[in-house]
Amino acid sequence: MRLATRENGQPDGELVIVSADDSTCLPVGGRWPSLLSAIERWDAAASELLAVSELVKAGQGEALDHGRLRAPLPRSWQWLDGSAFSTHGDLMQVAFGMDPVESDRPLMYQGMSDRFFGPFEDIPFSSEAHGIDFEGEFGVVVDHVRMGTSAADAMAHIRLVVQINDWSLRAIAPIEMKTGFGWVQAKPACSMAGIAVTPDELGSAWRNGRVCADLQIHWNGQRFGQANGMAMDFGFHELVAHAALTRDLVAGTIIGSGTVSNSNYAEVGSSCISEVRAIEIIAGGTPKTPFMAFGDEIRMAARLADGQTPFGEIAQKVVRIGIT
Repeated sequence: MRLATRENGQPDGELVIVSADDSTCLPVGGRWPSLLSAIERWDAAASELLAVSELVKAGQGEALDHGRLRAPLPRSWQWLDGSAFSTHGDLMQVAFGMDPVESDRPLMYQGMSDRFFGPFEDIPFSSEAHGIDFEGEFGVVVDHVRMGTSAADAMAHIRLVVQINDWSLRAIAPIEMKTGFGWVQAKPACSMAGIAVTPDELGSAWRNGRVCADLQIHWNGQRFGQANGMAMDFGFHELVAHAALTRDLVAGTIIGSGTVSNSNYAEVGSSCISEVRAIEIIAGGTPKTPFMAFGDEIRMAARLADGQTPFGEIAQKVVRIGIT
């Protein structure tokens, strides 16, 4: 199934089922007015959502207004972001001049979950001096996961897959990292592409808890990267189990992969500016690529081998917010 949330004046929006070509949709309504309400009782909701999906496949529906799309989950109970690509971690150590993290455990932090920007919203920041950066990644949405759930059992709790832009403020990040308390100022609200899909919609691109698709990124109209999500050191099921080691995960928890990164970055490019700056430091001692400026545009779309873009596209502009 392909699910989306469109604007209806309510905090959680209106849940709709979207056609394979993104042209039509049908609202679900009834007991499941929003995706958050459905994910909280997924076992009960799934059959009704599937029935609506079959109607959409049969040609029923109304035109999908992409301009009304919000993040599939405009807000949720918990956002946990991993760092599951070792190449990204290695490059970030260069970018920030930090010692390697010696651990065989997944890296993960808890970020803000009370707001996720939609795929076409302008993104406000207060200062270019904060080092505005994008981070293209994938994520999953789980139902209720009990504490101590194994990685093997965690796979069944992954109900939806999403595409995320995890905005970061790089000038602030090193300061907060040195405190040992984690990020607050350096990690503002993330963005999501407009479509959340059940894992089966990805076909062979969903393998071993990984989204095996290129994440194509363009910055101000120029190709920036197309790293593939297959290179995760830990699959999403392993990230879920890691998060659930000492706590239940409430239904609606979103877990991110961290920045998609490949070891052959010279060929495929990168999914964030900081990686490029690290590569420049390695090559010449000094970073040359600036971070984002007000008015810059970023576009991201995961693309399958057959050319499909299962999550739709993120297309956003960085803007200045006024401070009073």
